This record gives sequence, structure tokens and C-alpha cells, in this order.
Amino acid sequence: MSVDSIGAYATQTANAAAETAANMSSSSASGMATPQLSESDFLSLLVAQMQDQDPTQPTDPTQFVSQLANFSEVSGMDSMQNSMSNLASSMLASQVASGTSLIGQQVIASTSTAALTTGGTVTGALNVPSTTTSLEVQVTDANGNTVSSFPVTAPSGGGETTFTWNGLNKSGAAAPTGIYTFSVTAAGGGQSTSLTPMFASTVQSVSVDPSTQALSINTSAGSVPLSSVVQIQ
Repeated sequence: MSVDSIGAYATQTANAAAETAANMSSSSASGMATPQLSESDFLSLLVAQMQDQDPTQPTDPTQFVSQLANFSEVSGMDSMQNSMSNLASSMLASQVASGTSLIGQQVIASTSTAALTTGGTVTGALNVPSTTTSLEVQVTDANGNTVSSFPVTAPSGGGETTFTWNGLNKSGAAAPTGIYTFSVTAAGGGQSTSLTPMFASTVQSVSVDPSTQALSINTSAGSVPLSSVVQIQ
């Protein structure tokens, strides 16, 4: 094959490559997926490029090395992504297994809701800041109506303390069975702070958020993140 014919063939190859790239770009713009280049395809193209180069103007070998390095880097990133995906799946499976083992057990979790049974009471716990001088608990129903409010003695120097709602409304009558929301305000040092109480409940099931992959435990008092559990009884 003459130099001229080799050059003409190289030109044809370049034109064909440009046309192929244009077609791929057009297909991508029209909504079609861009074909993936495998390692075997890449090596085949590299060998063809070396065979069809102009012998009077051979391609710089460093370009081949650079192309191999770039492909190796992309391939390595794909492998890393697959490894991370597998690791995330394994961690999620482990988390689900841990959550499943809690079914039927009583846990204490940080949550603002608790269930009131007929004729029963609700007991919660608080981690109180050291500057707190007074505590106020407000109980609201599912419609946001205030059912009851009462003070709680703040422990000297802060720390953990408990409180109990007797299950009665502001009129002194028994509140209906249901889920209630508890808001706690701690005052002291010229400031007021909202505290999240902790309640004990029995785990009935576990669920996974499809968007965040976060695991939640479902109890008679509602659903709470597994990360909110502070104690297993």
C-alpha cells in the first residue's frame, strides 16, 4: 500500500469516525442511550489506530500511553463506583437485620409523640441543660389542640429527669385513647430552649425509606428513625 493510499485510508477512517460521532451525538440528543465502550472495544480501536497510522508521520507513542492511562482511570472509577454500591447494599442489609431483631422489644427513643391507652398515663424522660430553672410540658392532640400542660421540676445542675402525664385534659376528664404530641420548653439563664422528650414503646415492624435508604422503626406511637433509639430494654 502506497503512502498516498495510506493517507487516503486514514482520511476516510477519520471521516467515518467523525460521522459516527455525529450520529451518536444525534442519537443522544433524540433520547437514545449512548453505547458504552468496553475495554475490549477500546483495545481493538487502539490496535486499528496503530495499524492505520501514516508511516511517514507515526503517532506519538505517548498518545497511546495517555489513552491507555485515561481508559484505565475511567475503568478504575467504574470499579470503585460498583464497589461503593455493593458496600452500601451490604450496610443497608446489615441495618435492616439489626432493625428486624428489635421487633417485639421495647425501646426508648427521642420522639415528640406517644400513645395514650384507655385509663392510662404517659411517662417520658428528658435530658435537661445545666442552666435550666423551669420546665413546661404541653400536650396536643392530632388536630393541634392543647389538651394539657403542666410544669416539671428541673434537676439541679441539669441531667436526666422524668415526667408523667396523668392522661387527663384541662377540664380534668380522661383524654381519649390516641397519639399525642409533647412539646417541652426549658427556661433558664434568660433563654428558652425546646427539648425533645424520650418515650418507651414496643417495636412492631421496620421500614426503609426508598429515597434515603434510612431505616425506621414502627411502634404503637408512630414511626421514628433507628438513629433516634437511645436504649433497648
